[in-house]
Amino acid sequence: MFTLDCGSTVKVDDATQLGVYRSSEWAERCFCKQCGTSLFYRLVGKGFHAVSAETFDDRSGYAFTTQIFTDEKPGYYDFANKTKMMTGAEVFAAFASSEVKG
Repeated sequence: MFTLDCGSTVKVDDATQLGVYRSSEWAERCFCKQCGTSLFYRLVGKGFHAVSAETFDDRSGYAFTTQIFTDEKPGYYDFANKTKMMTGAEVFAAFASSEVKG
């Protein structure tokens, strides 16, 4: 899933339609209760939201800048553009810090 770092600026118009799954001690995955579509991932108590790019009607103007868990990707899975690449350990270290770095 391609996500956009939206920090704490996420606003849900109808929270009654938002399903929340606590996927770990420090994170939640949020989805549409009606259709099951994944909407965003958020860190508990940190104000960080990674929102699925597909939730936006207009996706122009966004840049693909960072790949995470690159140490776990299959060898045949590569993107053409150059990005910052973070291993799982680097991702967890960033999430554990007081500020998430992108």
